[in-house]
Amino acid sequence: MIDIREIGKDDTELAGQALLELRPQWETATRLAEFIDTELRPAGYRLVGSFEPGSPTALSVAGFRESHSTAWGHHLYIDDVSTLPAVRGRGHADHLLDWLTAEARRLDCAAIHLDSGVGPARAAAHRLYMRHHLTITAHHFTLDLGPEN
Repeated sequence: MIDIREIGKDDTELAGQALLELRPQWETATRLAEFIDTELRPAGYRLVGSFEPGSPTALSVAGFRESHSTAWGHHLYIDDVSTLPAVRGRGHADHLLDWLTAEARRLDCAAIHLDSGVGPARAAAHRLYMRHHLTITAHHFTLDLGPEN
């Protein structure tokens, strides 16, 4: 049985391993949890995780925030959706998206938005999003301002 529950500030590391699959640049669950707790949570970022009996940590996670913008009005923005490779295909991300949709409705949001990378490695994620009736409505543009630019 899959248990979906919000992961609070004191438990952020429970999401670490699953989230590192999507965000490996943070290298460790501890570094990632510290960034989330000190930088993202104060700006409204929240985490929800998917757990199975006997799993002390989340097997799949989603990071999201309630937001307002001139383009989209009041919406729920999903920053991250990630599942440990060993449990992909078992419905964890589907349950998370169902939970997120219910949360967006509870918050009276007009829509749910997310950005997703492109390429063959992202095909399964895109199928997941489309299965949950998300549609591709825009291009996302980036200008990297790193030290080499």
